[in-house]
Amino acid sequence: MAKTEIFDSDPTVIAKTKELKREIKKLLRTIEEDDDFSVQTIDQLQETLSDFKRATIKKMTKSSSLEMLETVSCPEELRCPLSKELMRDPVVLASGQTYDKLFIQKWLSSGNRTCPKTQQVLSHAGLTPNLLISDMISKWCKKVGVETMNQYQSNTKSNREVLNSLLCKVSSSNLQHQKSAAKELRLLTRKGTVFRALFGESSDQITRLVNPLLSLNQDEHLQEDVITTLLNISIHDDNNKKLVCENPNVIPLLIDALRRGTVATRSNAAAAIFTLSALDSNKSLIGKSGVLKPLIDLLEEGNPLAIKDAAAAIFTLCIAHENRSRAVKDGAVRVLGEKISDGLYVDELLAILAMLVTHWKAVEELGELGGVSWLLKITRESECKRNKENAIVILHTVCFSDRTKWKEIKEEESSYGTISKLAREGTSRAQRKANGILDRLRKAMNLTHTA
Repeated sequence: MAKTEIFDSDPTVIAKTKELKREIKKLLRTIEEDDDFSVQTIDQLQETLSDFKRATIKKMTKSSSLEMLETVSCPEELRCPLSKELMRDPVVLASGQTYDKLFIQKWLSSGNRTCPKTQQVLSHAGLTPNLLISDMISKWCKKVGVETMNQYQSNTKSNREVLNSLLCKVSSSNLQHQKSAAKELRLLTRKGTVFRALFGESSDQITRLVNPLLSLNQDEHLQEDVITTLLNISIHDDNNKKLVCENPNVIPLLIDALRRGTVATRSNAAAAIFTLSALDSNKSLIGKSGVLKPLIDLLEEGNPLAIKDAAAAIFTLCIAHENRSRAVKDGAVRVLGEKISDGLYVDELLAILAMLVTHWKAVEELGELGGVSWLLKITRESECKRNKENAIVILHTVCFSDRTKWKEIKEEESSYGTISKLAREGTSRAQRKANGILDRLRKAMNLTHTA
């Protein structure tokens, strides 16, 4: 972490500094380009430079405070086990161990589900503020003459006030206030983790955020900003994913956005569903909501801006077996088959289809769609090993479920040796499936000769 990050993350400080820099550049340009500039221009430049100097000195003072903090050896119990530094925001993990929130969130966001210190498997990923350690850190900082923690807490309080103010505006009855606040929330949650983390403190804040989308007359730009903010919040950590997904208003609003939002809104709604469904406990909840049908419709439309997000969301949801039957029922096989046979987004869509063929109805539909021919073509012509693997996995399932497809497989093997080549050169999984098909072909031929 940069030494001044906890101060620079204050949006008011950033905005003021940028404003002063712009004003200095403007005044210098006037002096350089206009020979008749006034004395007032020089006075204004001196005043602006003084303001900028004061802001810089203040910032350097804070930075030196942090440098001093690093040179003082703090008690071991106040250090984060991950960063080995003084904790700024101590929280307790399910294992009972305390960590700095920023670092343990990164650990959990990377997919880890164990305590870094004890290696204990976590029963949940929730984080609880450790008020006792926070108090000990504050007292220690005061004792050694460092105000870092007080400043951090002050900034956090300031950020909470900013968030509350914007949420009041976004949930007001004034459309212009709603739109400007939603735009600001979108930017703040995109730029860094501070405001994403603040949203994770209470489900009520998420309810206030989505409140304007509950009315019948929605503004499309307002919808886009709110949906994108939900996406930004969901990216933060598992706690946020859980809070967002379990809010009763969110998934219905994401479905509505998928059906009638702008292209950007629909794409971000699909991306939000993909992000939320990364948490296993959310997959079932989202799948039951009926979200797969609008995702499949978005996939079928084929807009380049949205199709990859829709495919990613469908793939992640279908990792849960119960959602595969829902996807098949909602027409996924036909849409996937048509896109793949046209050579569109083959990488992404074949991976989905390889999961769906574990359902008998998917196998039946694929056979009716003439899937064997274009799957054989991919197996024969594709240069991507993963695509070849997924294609042969699907072929293996189809052919072992439908005996009428063996003739086509046999003709392909006689003409091109496609399956034999894959059995020699494919990935280990592809080789197993290819050898399984070849074994069945040999047995079928032996039976024919015997007869």
